[in-house]
Amino acid sequence: MTDTIDIKYSMFSVQDHYPVEKYPEHTRTVEQLYSEVIDQAKLAEALGYDTFFVAEHHFHEYGTVPNPAVMLAYLAGQTRRLRLGSAISLLTFHNPLTIAENYAMVDILSGGRVFLGVGSGYLKHEFDGYGINGAEKRERFDENLEIVSRLLQGERLSYEGKFNQIDNVQLNVRPLQHPHPPIAVAILRKEAAYHVGLKGHNILCVPYGSLDHWDDLGELAGEFQRGRKEGEKPAKPGDAAFVFHTFVGETEDEVRQSAAECFDLYVRTRLYAKSQTYDDIMNSGLSLFGTPDTVAEKVAHLYKLGVSHVMTLHNFGHLPETQVHRSMKLFAQEVMPRVRALLRRDQVEKAGEAV
Repeated sequence: MTDTIDIKYSMFSVQDHYPVEKYPEHTRTVEQLYSEVIDQAKLAEALGYDTFFVAEHHFHEYGTVPNPAVMLAYLAGQTRRLRLGSAISLLTFHNPLTIAENYAMVDILSGGRVFLGVGSGYLKHEFDGYGINGAEKRERFDENLEIVSRLLQGERLSYEGKFNQIDNVQLNVRPLQHPHPPIAVAILRKEAAYHVGLKGHNILCVPYGSLDHWDDLGELAGEFQRGRKEGEKPAKPGDAAFVFHTFVGETEDEVRQSAAECFDLYVRTRLYAKSQTYDDIMNSGLSLFGTPDTVAEKVAHLYKLGVSHVMTLHNFGHLPETQVHRSMKLFAQEVMPRVRALLRRDQVEKAGEAV
């Protein structure tokens, strides 16, 4: 029987930081955090992860990479196979010509490994810092995304928009990927999943931020698939990427002892975040915390729902780097093979029923 299982596993890093003047028990510097992120990207490549994503955030310890393209350019020189992604590039705040140039350049430097995740932003202090009216964010984002997409395809562009006036501009550096690097739009709710799918775009989603329970994932994924189908661009494997806080341990007790305090810190110090604790997220199911068997069952279920790109967030809440690496290794060496075995078993059973 032909193996038709097509599933991707990636890593996502928010780069959340806890400055010692506010959190005296946390002495890690930004320089040390960057070093840890770089080491995690190298390990992700060695373990067979597909893509390493970094977030963009500004003016708060929520995240300490203000320009993902800079971090990804550095990671391009430290890796050879690993795809390198933004999750997300905040198009609302920047000149779209600069964004297009930056990611075209990184695509060249990486040998064609860029994945461009984009979004409109949601943190009030970031809009205030850039002097952007939050009420305009959707219009700004849509306009800038169109410009970035067209420029990355090599178009010589003249454009009269509400926020951009461009006269006969063409990039002098072109991405290696054709027609452009993969682009995915960050969404939270099922309504957005449908509309983004209708436009033919891919999606990135962090379910714990808006959903109430694991059972809600199917509806969100289904709305994206419905939009893509109605837009006459049916979804393919990997077009919907979902992010989950992840910690894999040998026992449930080990998982709780390692992950609970760090997850609680992560959420407690996130501005405007949905208030919840480790127990809350365990009750909702919207994480990948557990033993290899538990996590594999959940990932296999995601695949059946149409989510075939799973983004794992292992480094959160200043989880010690040794534990981040251990979780990454257990996921790659124990969870990934179990998922394939589970899905393969289902294929065989279905084939037997069809005979």
